Amino acid sequence: MKGKAGQAEELRRLAAEAARPGQRSGRPPPRDLGDIGIRIGSDGSWFYRESPITRASLVRLFASVLRREADGAYWMVTPAERARVTVDDAPFLAVELTVEGTGTRQSLSFRTNIDEIVTADSEHPLTIIAGADTDGGPRPYILVRDGLEAKLARPVFYELVDLGREEEIAGVTKFGVWSRNVFFPLGEIA
Repeated sequence: MKGKAGQAEELRRLAAEAARPGQRSGRPPPRDLGDIGIRIGSDGSWFYRESPITRASLVRLFASVLRREADGAYWMVTPAERARVTVDDAPFLAVELTVEGTGTRQSLSFRTNIDEIVTADSEHPLTIIAGADTDGGPRPYILVRDGLEAKLARPVFYELVDLGREEEIAGVTKFGVWSRNVFFPLGEIA
């Protein structure tokens, strides 16, 4: 049986192994291919060397291995290789909104351009960047997974605004929507 010092050393070793991706199973880290010419346009379209990738199944496969690093860089990562991906805005586009229920308990679910469904809640927040779009309008996003966001298509955002209502939050009246008991502000009230 190991003493406290031995247990602490074992924990340090396990933590160090966990911090080295790809090496826990004895595999070498993924080979870095750098930029291979894949870009995701602001409308969610994928391109390889500026040619559209039109096979939906291929886009879904690439999206399934997409990661975002702490520095904001996007990478497709497999156990063997990793390649940088250029993202013009957000990697996904929310193209459909489904509403279930009413009031604070309603659920707002979004379908992305790769048919991934995400429901707005505390782990998948809606955020609005005011005045940041090319036309000066708001840029709305929902967190899909692991730092990867979907920009809401304009018609989806308009649907969301139609669902909005005024609420007093911490003594301030805000305009927004509820989803799974979380209030998401959509904008300021003039």
